[in-house]
Amino acid sequence: MKKRIASLLPATIYIAAAATTLASPVDFDFNDPKGVNTIIFMLDSKLEPIMGVAGGISGTMTFDATKPEATRGIISLDTKSIHTPNGGMKNKIQTKDWLDGKTHKTIDFAIESVEEVKKSKGRYELSVIANLTCKGTTKKIKTIVSATHMPGKLSSRMGSAEGDLLVLRSNFTISRKDFKIKPDMGNDVVSDKIELRISIVGTHVKK
Repeated sequence: MKKRIASLLPATIYIAAAATTLASPVDFDFNDPKGVNTIIFMLDSKLEPIMGVAGGISGTMTFDATKPEATRGIISLDTKSIHTPNGGMKNKIQTKDWLDGKTHKTIDFAIESVEEVKKSKGRYELSVIANLTCKGTTKKIKTIVSATHMPGKLSSRMGSAEGDLLVLRSNFTISRKDFKIKPDMGNDVVSDKIELRISIVGTHVKK
């Protein structure tokens, strides 16, 4: 009996250690070295649509697959990375009336709490309360963030590096007036609603 117990000890210790590792929260870095991370914005108007993309994304998100409701972190967007196909519009967006990129260098999305989690096939649908800071104004928003956790898949994306991936996706709408983005523009010409589409991947490199 003693020999049997002794033979089981290494396996028991291994399982316990593995469980501890799996339960640990992991920090994912969203400063993508491949430059793929993108946020798309759309603003409609009677005269012409205003659409653009931004790629200057950074930030860290802490995620635990065994406790996704504890997800916390902040994603920052470099205001000056926002651009449109039209050069004149790109410059206008950076002016004081619009985003004032010279003064307000980042737009920040910080998860404050997760109210509900739905899991399906490795994807977690997180109902989050977040603080969105744009042009010096912070507003609470409620939205769905889809989180896809892919353990051990970093090497498939980055070559020799070993680690994990976390893909975040979210679509939501904000009010232009709430953030003082050209607030005096009539809604009969340009919509007050700005649609944002976020699709970004974070990496965790195992040491």
